[in-house]
Amino acid sequence: MPSQSESNPDHTDRNGADMIIGHNSVVSLDVLLTDLWGEFSQKTDTPVQYLHGGYGDIFPVVEAALEGKAVGASVTLRLEPEDAYGDYNEQWLRIEPRSKFPEGIEPGMRIEAEPQADAHDEANTPRIFTVTDVEADVVVLDANHPLAGMALNFSCTVLGVRPATQDEIDNASADDLDNLILRPLP
Repeated sequence: MPSQSESNPDHTDRNGADMIIGHNSVVSLDVLLTDLWGEFSQKTDTPVQYLHGGYGDIFPVVEAALEGKAVGASVTLRLEPEDAYGDYNEQWLRIEPRSKFPEGIEPGMRIEAEPQADAHDEANTPRIFTVTDVEADVVVLDANHPLAGMALNFSCTVLGVRPATQDEIDNASADDLDNLILRPLP
């Protein structure tokens, strides 16, 4: 019969003891995110994986609540906008001439664009904009996260905990980059 550490490599340390979430551990979560009215719901199809320890892979409030938890633990939090995707910033809304865009542009498409000079963007880095409306003469772009300005309910169950590899620590991110859906956007 295999030892506990052989049968559960993502849940135990080298001595077979249950791992708890702490600095430089990779955590796998099953996540449900909802608005306060139940009108919006997002459940992960595959586990969300992040590097624990202040690396910015998950909301800081969630990371703090998960500190010291083990596999099987559940956490439910109410996230205010400042704890999640931030307040809605009207300066990140742009109305551009339709002539600047190719045929076929439609709501829901995402494009990368430079911030406007008057947008008070300290980083002055390109932003990802979502096309929210297309009219005959204008296109409306919004760089806010779709959930910006919303208080959210965050529920998760810890599915796995393991020590981070040195590469993950050096890269400040868990190996599975496809599952970093909860990273706060700049």
